[in-house]
Amino acid sequence: MAWEKLGLVFAPNAEYPWMISHAANPFAEHLDGDRFRIYFTCRDAQQRSHIAWVIVNLVTLKVEKLAEQPLLGPGQLGTFDDSGVALGWVLNRDGEKLFYYLGWNLGVTVPWRNSIGLARYNSRSETLDRVSLAPLMDRNAVDPYSISYPCVLAENGTYRMWYGSNLAWGAKAETMQHVIKYATSPDGYTWNRSGEIAIGLEGGQYALSKPCVVRDGEKYKMWYSFRGDSYRIGYAQSKDGINWQRKDSEVGIDVGASGWDSEMICYGHIFDHAGQRLMIYNGNGYGRTGFGIARQV
Repeated sequence: MAWEKLGLVFAPNAEYPWMISHAANPFAEHLDGDRFRIYFTCRDAQQRSHIAWVIVNLVTLKVEKLAEQPLLGPGQLGTFDDSGVALGWVLNRDGEKLFYYLGWNLGVTVPWRNSIGLARYNSRSETLDRVSLAPLMDRNAVDPYSISYPCVLAENGTYRMWYGSNLAWGAKAETMQHVIKYATSPDGYTWNRSGEIAIGLEGGQYALSKPCVVRDGEKYKMWYSFRGDSYRIGYAQSKDGINWQRKDSEVGIDVGASGWDSEMICYGHIFDHAGQRLMIYNGNGYGRTGFGIARQV
């Protein structure tokens, strides 16, 4: 597998007070022809994160329209997402559009606490309505520390989720041991978690993040970000979506020699369009330099 980088697509430049910087966690949704709405996570001057979108032509790589208001902003004071919200996954189901997102609080004894929230798209206001002020998935007996970005697929009446989970906290970031776990649901709302680890750490890595799972026939493929000195994109395969074999050496994409993605690459979303497999992803600064696109060759 190899990827040809097509270039940087979009990076905010303080267009709005709530969009000062970053276009992290991109997620592509097909509109028509070669036009896609790319959802992303931006930050305001206080580093609070919001969810927004931009419409892009994937042939010309031209931005056609930018959101004038955020889809979702930080929650009410004291709620699980009052420090910010970050996009995880968008699922179209029976005429409704579900946004699974990460909500976070700043911590005192630890840097942050992450939970997973759920919101529905409101076509009248063109914003997101929270399903609840409380998180959809929070810390529990099998995820006692912090959980993060989910990927959700619907298969044969069952909903399957791959999500991030801390195994520990420590004095340094390198001791967090953030892995990817697996959960199931009968309805997309109530999730069953056993603590089962789908992808674990290797070598000097201390964090795995932002899984993106694609089913190709009888094979499942997962792209994710792994962090040692800095983020890179990894790759794994599975026959059942539960037992995975890491194949990071086959991912076929790495940092650039210079420019916007020369220090790190992360948070890839993989999708198919017009007979091609495409990846939108972030570069330096966890999305500070925006997102770009690559195609599989």
